[in-house]
Amino acid sequence: MTSTIAPVEERRNFGIGLLLFSQLFFATLDTSAKYLGFIGLPLTQIVFIRYAIHVALAIALFLPFQRSLFVSRNWKLQLMRGLCLLGVTAANFGAMQFLPLTVTGALMFTMPLMVTALSGPLLGEKIGWRRWAAVGVGFIGILIIVRPGTAAFHPASLICLAGALCAAFYGIITRKLAGVDSAATQQVYSGLIALTCITPFAFNGWVWPSDGAGWFAFIAIGVTGMIAHQLNTIAHRFAPPSTLAPFSYTELLLLALASWLIFSEPPDAWFFLGAPIIIGSGIYIWLRERQLNRPTTVEPVED
Repeated sequence: MTSTIAPVEERRNFGIGLLLFSQLFFATLDTSAKYLGFIGLPLTQIVFIRYAIHVALAIALFLPFQRSLFVSRNWKLQLMRGLCLLGVTAANFGAMQFLPLTVTGALMFTMPLMVTALSGPLLGEKIGWRRWAAVGVGFIGILIIVRPGTAAFHPASLICLAGALCAAFYGIITRKLAGVDSAATQQVYSGLIALTCITPFAFNGWVWPSDGAGWFAFIAIGVTGMIAHQLNTIAHRFAPPSTLAPFSYTELLLLALASWLIFSEPPDAWFFLGAPIIIGSGIYIWLRERQLNRPTTVEPVED
């Protein structure tokens, strides 16, 4: 049985619902990754586990129903998308070993600001002063959370921002592939490309979990990653990123809760001051794009 490529549809409420559901799985993914690092698993192993389980599940679930699973209509975009996702994952997982989930989550949500800043030189779009002002205000929010030049600053914040830049490119490519390759094909290739790149580095100093919570995180990091990205990809088929973007910020609330309850790292006053500025800047850009009726890609992308 073969599968036809599902076309892009305008069912925005359904797309928003799928996106909101995916945020729960994304939050579980990040929490599991931080926990595995907390109990001593190497970063390369964590990334490997995340994609090995992702690829195995995707192939097992989709191949029986889609014989053309490995057939892509745009190999170049698939390769670029997979490399961008690997960059998001490696940067985010690496940063969260040194920073609270609230900080890494907030910094990853700077991606809409980066898309706006890059859309001029890369996409040839004219960016007005209002959106440039929103980018500048969002940058102030970043400075509040990161606090460079103080004892609270950690270089891992810069790694996390690099991951957000990868996420910006990933989001643009995901939208370009909507209606070109099926969601299943996109999930297989995004995981397979990342897995191929990380495998040569994964088995140096392998560590197995030693308790039930560790094993849960070990398995959940791959299962939730595959489910979350599948829901996210399908959501893009029913609604443009500019519509979905504001609803992605619900994950930040879930991460703050997990950081507090699981890792005893409650959000500090700087988070409560900086995060709303970043979120507000992203939402303003979304509102401005809707007012101008211009397609944009500001959907925050997870690892």
